[in-house]
Amino acid sequence: MLNRTTKNITSEYPEKVLQFGTGVLLRGLIDYFIDKANKKGIYNGSVVMVKTTGPDVSEFTNQDNLYTISVRGLENGQAIEEDIIVDCISRTLSTKTHWEEILKTAENPEIQLVVSNTTEVGLQYVEENVLVGCPESFPGKLTAWLHKRFMTNQAETLVVPTELIVNNGGILKEIVYKHVIANNLGNEFSSWLNQKVKFCSSLVDRIVPGKPNQQEADKLFEKIGYKDNLIIKAEVYRLWAIEGENIENFLEFAEADNGVKIAKNIEKYRELKLRLLNAPHTLLCGMAYLSGFRLVKDALNDEMMEKYITILMLTELGPAIPLNLDQKTTHRYGREVMDRFRNPYLEHQWLSITLQYTLKMKSRAIPLLLNYYNTFDSVPQYFARCFAAYLLFMKVTKEENGKFYGESEGESYLINCDSAPYFKAVWERDSTREVVSNVLKNKDLWGYDLTTLKGFESNVENHLSNMMICGVKDVASALNVYA
Repeated sequence: MLNRTTKNITSEYPEKVLQFGTGVLLRGLIDYFIDKANKKGIYNGSVVMVKTTGPDVSEFTNQDNLYTISVRGLENGQAIEEDIIVDCISRTLSTKTHWEEILKTAENPEIQLVVSNTTEVGLQYVEENVLVGCPESFPGKLTAWLHKRFMTNQAETLVVPTELIVNNGGILKEIVYKHVIANNLGNEFSSWLNQKVKFCSSLVDRIVPGKPNQQEADKLFEKIGYKDNLIIKAEVYRLWAIEGENIENFLEFAEADNGVKIAKNIEKYRELKLRLLNAPHTLLCGMAYLSGFRLVKDALNDEMMEKYITILMLTELGPAIPLNLDQKTTHRYGREVMDRFRNPYLEHQWLSITLQYTLKMKSRAIPLLLNYYNTFDSVPQYFARCFAAYLLFMKVTKEENGKFYGESEGESYLINCDSAPYFKAVWERDSTREVVSNVLKNKDLWGYDLTTLKGFESNVENHLSNMMICGVKDVASALNVYA
C-alpha cells in the first residue's frame, strides 16, 4: 500500500495553501501543479486539504495523504504515460470534525492562498451565523476563516475559486461581503478585506475521470509496483487560468508548468474552451452517435469524421469566436482539442454529451452561429449539418415512465433533455419542413428567430431530409465544395 514508509518519501514542506475540496479535479490539476513545482525546487509549499462533505478522512490519512496521478493521453500527437506520486498534501481535515483546527490555519501567515472547488452549488449565499460553530455554506466557512485571520495576523491573502461559474471570484467576494454585513462583523474587518484580500476568478480545464475501474487499476498496480486506493486518471492537457494583476508572489508554483496562466483578463481562455472544446462536443454528439460511433475517440479514428470535425472547428467555429483571436491561437488550441478528443485512454461516451442537448446548443453553439453570420453573412455548412443531426436525434419514438427515447438502426437511446416533450409534440404533429421551421423560429429555445438567418433554414431542412433517406454518416461524408 502506498505510504511514506513503503515509498521512502521524506519530503516535508511548509503549509502555504488551504484547499476547500478533496475531489479529483483539485487533486488532478491544482495539486498536480504545486507538486510539480516542489519537485522542481521552485515552490517549497504544501496544501492543507479540507473535506466539506463528511467526517471520514481515513482514506487520505491511511496513505499519509499520498496518491498517484496516472497521466495518459496525447501531446503533439505523441503518446504520454506518466505515473506521479503527489506528496504535497500535508494534512486532510474535515469541516465536520476538525473545524477548530481548520480555523487555526488562519493564524499561519505563510498560508496565503485559498482555493476551492465545492461545485457550482457551493457558491451560494446561506443566511447563517458564521462565528458560531462550523457554517453550513462554503462562503460562510471562508468568511469565518478570513475573520479569524483578521483577528490574528492580518496577512495578505489570495482567494481563487475554481468552480465552473463565470466570474467565480467576483461572485464569491460578493457573498463574503454579504456575510460581513449580515453578521455585523464591522467596518475594520470590511476595510481589511478590501485592502489585503484579493478574490480572483479562474478557469480550470482538465479531464480527470477519477479512479480507474478494478481491472485497469490492477494492471496499473502491477506496473507501478504498489497499491493505491486514491489513484486517479488524468488526461495530459491541463489549464488553470487565473485572472488578476500583481498576484504572482502568491502563485510562485506557476513557473513550473505552462498550464498555469496568469492574466489580466481570462476571457480568451474561457471562450476558447467554450467554443472550441464544448461547442464541438455539443454540435457533434448527435451526428456522431447517429453515425454509429459510441465513443469520442472512435469518431476521431474514422478518417471522414476526423476531417469533418477539423473543418468544422477551424473554418467555421474558430473564426466565429467573438474576440477577434488570431488564427494561430485558434489553430493551436484546435490541434490540442483534437488530441484530447482522440485520447485512446479515455472512454468518453457521445451519448453522455447529449445530456441537456438543447440547453447546451443554446449556450455553447448558437452564439457562434450568430457571430458567423455577422462576420460572413453566409451559411456555415458543417454547422447546419450538425443542427440537422440534432433535430433528428431529438425525434422521440417512444415514451416510457416519463422518459423519452429515440431510435437509431433499431436501437433505442435515451433523450435526456428537458425539451424532449416539446420535440415529441413537434415531430408527431408536423412535417419535416414544419419541424425545421417551427424549431428554428422558437425564441423560447434560442432567444432568437433562427429562420431570419439567410439560407440556414433551407440548408438544415435539406440536410435533415437527406439524413432521413440516406443516413447521417452519408450526409456528413459529403464534404466536397464546402471545405
